[in-house]
Amino acid sequence: MFTLYSKGNSPRQIERVVRLLEDGGVIILPTDTVYAYCCHALKERAVERICKLRNIDPRQHPLSILCSDLSQVSDFCRISNAAFKFLRRNLPGAFTFILPATGRLPKAFHAGSRREVGIRMPKNQILREIIESLGAPLMTASLPIEDREPECRLVPELVEEEYGGQVDLVVDGGEGHEGHSTIVSCIADEPEVLREGDGELQY
Repeated sequence: MFTLYSKGNSPRQIERVVRLLEDGGVIILPTDTVYAYCCHALKERAVERICKLRNIDPRQHPLSILCSDLSQVSDFCRISNAAFKFLRRNLPGAFTFILPATGRLPKAFHAGSRREVGIRMPKNQILREIIESLGAPLMTASLPIEDREPECRLVPELVEEEYGGQVDLVVDGGEGHEGHSTIVSCIADEPEVLREGDGELQY
């Protein structure tokens, strides 16, 4: 396990994580809520590895990426002017916005007939520092609930004990909290809330 903080991390510490991601590694990172599997979103085998770990069929469920800013979002999604203004009012925050994916993402993101991707822009400073240093989005999937105690997704030591053997690194970023993002589809002209969560929309 490797410890990072919300501020004061050395470039060498961040670089260690970035190099592992660039090499196609899968890392468990803190998010705005629970800990999550993460990888470089453009490393196809790493994306497929997370799908296997989480038993995700991308033909049925859009995959999600974490972006540093709206400029990066626009590199990987098609965004109308109205949707751009809507996202700007709400991000960063506890939201997953479903948008049409461009062809820049690996084929797993295009497995579904609708070619959609979930977009998140975290407030978590550790995540933001890693994404900005990487210069690319992260593919992400929250740790599973299954029959485990909720603390296994929240407490770094328990995360390491339960999931550390599945991944290349667990980053201790402090204790998380149980919750989930508000999911909003921005495919049609008007936003549609698909799941209520921690995020409260500003229209």
